[in-house]
This record gives sequence, C-alpha cells and structure tokens, in this order.
Amino acid sequence: MSNRKHTLSRTPWSANSFWIPSFSSLSVLVISLLIFGVGDGFLVLAHLGSTPWTVLAQGIATKTGGNIGLVSFFISASVMITWLPFKQKPGLGTVLNITLIAVGLGATASLIPAPETLFWRIFFMLCGVLLIGVSSAFYLTCHMGPGPRDGLMVGLYQTTGLKIGTIRTIIEGTVCLLGWLLGGVVGVGTLIFALGVGWVLQFTLEHFINRFAR
Repeated sequence: MSNRKHTLSRTPWSANSFWIPSFSSLSVLVISLLIFGVGDGFLVLAHLGSTPWTVLAQGIATKTGGNIGLVSFFISASVMITWLPFKQKPGLGTVLNITLIAVGLGATASLIPAPETLFWRIFFMLCGVLLIGVSSAFYLTCHMGPGPRDGLMVGLYQTTGLKIGTIRTIIEGTVCLLGWLLGGVVGVGTLIFALGVGWVLQFTLEHFINRFAR
C-alpha cells in the first residue's frame, strides 16, 4: 500500500470556510445534495434492493424491534464518533446533507411513478448509483463538511494511501454484510451500489483533479 496521503481536490466552487460559503459553493452544495436525494429516490423506486446502510438499519431494527428511521439516525450519529481519530469536522455541508437529501428523496419518491418493467427498474437503479456517485464528488469538493457517513470515508482517504473507490467499496461491503447477518434484506441493487458507487465517485474526483489542478 502506498504511504502517500490524499486530499480532496480544490475546485472553483470550493469554500474557504466550513460555515460561510460563497455563492458558488452554496449553490453547488445545495444542488448536488438535492441530486443525491433524487438518486436515492431512484434506488427506492427501482425496488431492487436498499442501500447497504439501509440494510444495516433494517437488520438492527429487526433484531431490536426498533423503528428503522430512528435506528438509521443513531447509526449516523454513531458513525460520526469515528471521525475523531481522523480530525474530521462538521460544517454547513454536514447539516444540509441530513436535510436536503431527505427532501430530494421524498420529492422523487412522491412525484415519479415507480417503473413496472424490469428494464426500467434496472435503468432507475443504475441512474441512482451514477447520480449519488457524481453528486457526492460535487458536494464533497465544496469543502464544507461531509455527511455523517461520508466523513468516515473521507477520513480514511486522507490518512491512507488507498483510493477512495477502494475505501468506499470496503465500507459499503462491510456494512452490507453486517446488515445481512443481522437480518436485513439484500437485493441485486444493494450489491451493485456497494460495488459501483465508490468508483463513480473516484472517476468524478479524478476528473476534477485533471480539470482544475494547478
């Protein structure tokens, strides 16, 4: 493994403060998080499997009898504790991540009819993976704080020599396995998301590096 440490690339929309954005950084942050929510909504509408983190929440809820929404919240809060060794800091992006993704998800699930044929379900699933991977790269390069779960990924990316695609795949795969062992339901969409979203994110970040590196 390489000892070279990584940092997220700087872009024209990168902010200089975690809490005080420029117009461009706030615009990109808001739009990308809403698109992230749309991608999440596409995965829900496809009915081919939940995301690994939802599978984990489902598994824990099954074992404990708890509400899956509350379990998901507590998982996010618990994951933020893992930020400490990596010195990750929350910011406006962290707050908006929690709120705007939910807005995009809710609007998509409410306004777009669920596909009925297998072809369109697969299409929705693949669109969801692409939208989440690309929008993650945009919001993370705003440099205004990661979402609760992305903070762990960014911390590992910045302190190891591993590619972000590798790190994301390991995290999603581990979470998926734990959720399945606890009784969560894993579908083909779950596996494709776990194996693919990190590499979409990495490809997009590498494009930013090639485009904006000075």
